[in-house]
Amino acid sequence: MKKVRIGIIGVGMIGKVHLENYEKISGAEIVAACDIDEIELKQVAEKFNIPDTYSDYRELLAREDLDAVDVCLHNNLHAGITIEALRAGKHVYCEKPIAGSYKDGKKMIDTAKECGKQLHVQLSFLYGIETKAAKMLIDEGKLGRLYHARSTGFRRRGRPFVDGYGTKEFNQKEKASGGALFDMGVYRISQLLYLMNMPSVKTITGKTYQEMDMDEKRKMISGFDVEELGLGFVRFDGGLTLDIIESWAIHLNGLGGSSLVGNKGGLSLHGQVNGINTPLSYHTTMSDMDMDATFDLGAANYRWHQLQENPDAYDSSQDHWIAALQGRVELLPTAEIALQTMLISEGIYLSDSLEREVTADEVIKMSKSTMLHPIPKTENVSDYKINQEQLS
Repeated sequence: MKKVRIGIIGVGMIGKVHLENYEKISGAEIVAACDIDEIELKQVAEKFNIPDTYSDYRELLAREDLDAVDVCLHNNLHAGITIEALRAGKHVYCEKPIAGSYKDGKKMIDTAKECGKQLHVQLSFLYGIETKAAKMLIDEGKLGRLYHARSTGFRRRGRPFVDGYGTKEFNQKEKASGGALFDMGVYRISQLLYLMNMPSVKTITGKTYQEMDMDEKRKMISGFDVEELGLGFVRFDGGLTLDIIESWAIHLNGLGGSSLVGNKGGLSLHGQVNGINTPLSYHTTMSDMDMDATFDLGAANYRWHQLQENPDAYDSSQDHWIAALQGRVELLPTAEIALQTMLISEGIYLSDSLEREVTADEVIKMSKSTMLHPIPKTENVSDYKINQEQLS
């Protein structure tokens, strides 16, 4: 099977994770890397044996020998560079969320279609063993008619930078657009949308909070102006509903896992309660008796890898990306799932600001571009500028 030649843009914390994952995939070959921090770029290139490096991403995109580009930058930098890469004839793998706004994410998808290129968004929860198991149970009718889902994400105190993890840019609307919903909520919301077979959004209600104390010095340095807690309620066409709670920080000891319920059964996904991990479980009634069940997912996963065709293509987001580019499997609609996740998250922000329920059409109409571009070859690696004229 042919090697897929990849150029990576952004070799910070997330970029390094991508590079470590590519090392495990025989079909991936990283031939170029780009970052405006030239010192970090050199160190990363040496560690991962990347032959060519650039401080200006446009030079990387000008190469004709690249099959694909991997964009590992802050949220508001996703759209501009992805659109340029697609127009340069490259397939694109983009970090989550798809962009900083629905408008920008839609532009990315439209450009991919116009250019005849594949756009893939990193939604790692779609490839978990429990997601595969849940999808099988739902598709086989074990839950019956689905009518409600719950998305729960819990960190007791895990705000980036101010609580010791990650960089300050995670906390700035200018670069990240959002907080807990964009950073972690995207995983669980997209997982549930996938399991619900992407129902169309009708209305969204939501509220966000930043209430808990934090280190004042780090708060000032980071310019913290995003939410640490996001709440939402979504109505879909066909009667389905979804409620959301996503926490970077909250005075509780767990929220339990996400869940889906139908008229024949329900699923509780992996979660944490009182510091104890809870596994995937199935709940139904048999012979007028309530029944709760768990699964041997390890044995099932082993068997799937022995019996199914191309099982490695669904082991991770990057395994799936490489397999799709090799033509072994069809790419899952991750960009479309990520865009609908963005619609919901942006709808929560809009609902909060307007203090009322909003429709999907209102969110789409009122969505504004937050697109940024990095300044090439700058000494200050935190500098950014808006450069949208060439993308219009």
